[in-house]
Amino acid sequence: MSELQTASIMQQEGIDWLSLAESLGSQFAARETEADESDLFVADNIARLKAAGLTSAGVPIELGGGGASYRDLCAVLQILGRHSSSTGLAFAMHTHQVMVPTWRWHHQKAPVDGLLKRVAAEQLILLSSGGSDWLQSAGTAIKVEDGFLITARKAFASGAPLADLLMTSAVYEDPEKGSTVLHFAVPMTAQGVAIEPTWQAMGMRGTGSHDVVLSDVFVPDTAIALRREQGKWHFIFHLISMVAIPLIYSVYVGVAEAARDRAIQLAKHHRDEHLCYQVGGLDNELMAAKLALQHMISTAVASQPSFETTNQVMTGRVLVAKAVLNVADLAMEIAGGSAFYRKQGLEKLFRDVQGVRYHPLREEAQRKLSGQLALEWNVSSL
Repeated sequence: MSELQTASIMQQEGIDWLSLAESLGSQFAARETEADESDLFVADNIARLKAAGLTSAGVPIELGGGGASYRDLCAVLQILGRHSSSTGLAFAMHTHQVMVPTWRWHHQKAPVDGLLKRVAAEQLILLSSGGSDWLQSAGTAIKVEDGFLITARKAFASGAPLADLLMTSAVYEDPEKGSTVLHFAVPMTAQGVAIEPTWQAMGMRGTGSHDVVLSDVFVPDTAIALRREQGKWHFIFHLISMVAIPLIYSVYVGVAEAARDRAIQLAKHHRDEHLCYQVGGLDNELMAAKLALQHMISTAVASQPSFETTNQVMTGRVLVAKAVLNVADLAMEIAGGSAFYRKQGLEKLFRDVQGVRYHPLREEAQRKLSGQLALEWNVSSL
């Protein structure tokens, strides 16, 4: 049976996305370990997610997708993160690029149906460069006849080896409007697009988060989806913050759950009253992470993109990050010296969870934004 037939049957019959994620995730551990030890992309795991219809799960049923809810996809990513950190994070980067246009289709009737239909029909994998670009963007766009020539280096492009479309941006020095960020999609097979294998990292080693290098890549005028002033907050970034960040941070809560469970396994044979207090403290931190995550998800489901929504989500992002990092620290303490051995598995989870620090907005920028809003200052840029 083809992937498209499988996806079609699931769409018609309905599916328990969480059970599917649990079933697949339990199969991913071996490949995750291999990827961590060898800096290999978890390509087989992503291919299995695609074959199961999960890559188009968030596309509305009317457009050929699975119609999975936003909450379900956050739960799917948390499950995947618990079983396979790198698979979960790489898949989150594709998933949020699907759910942003899905939100726009549902709430704005935006003309994004073409992209979403292609994701469903062709099982496209979307690649994001947003985390390393953010409001400033990076790279240059030179105006030529009927379009632009793009030269850029996009870092932290998770999932690059299997991606079909790069969703990215570059800066055009508009003679009338000044520094203008252009948003567009580029096929990974386009002339001038190359992947530079730079991903040798502390953790999340299987995400394939290499640099994508664009060298005079032609992007037609008709492919420019958005133009905005460089460095300034724009509706699209409130939308990205609202939709993407809870999805991504669901993965890290899943990794923290795995670290907690592994620490308990390693410590169970000890009989030390102080150990109970440590485990209780770990569970408090994990509960704090889960509560903050649920606040982020509820905000994303119930709100409209705005400064206040971004503030709520990004505050949750900082709280999740702090709690998840505390879980990892306490897990290492609880497991004791055995946690230092790679074969025990906890050391890997400790490394993987460190990535929670680096997605936008980092704490300093979040606190500045939150303070500006509380003091009713005018906010336009970070």
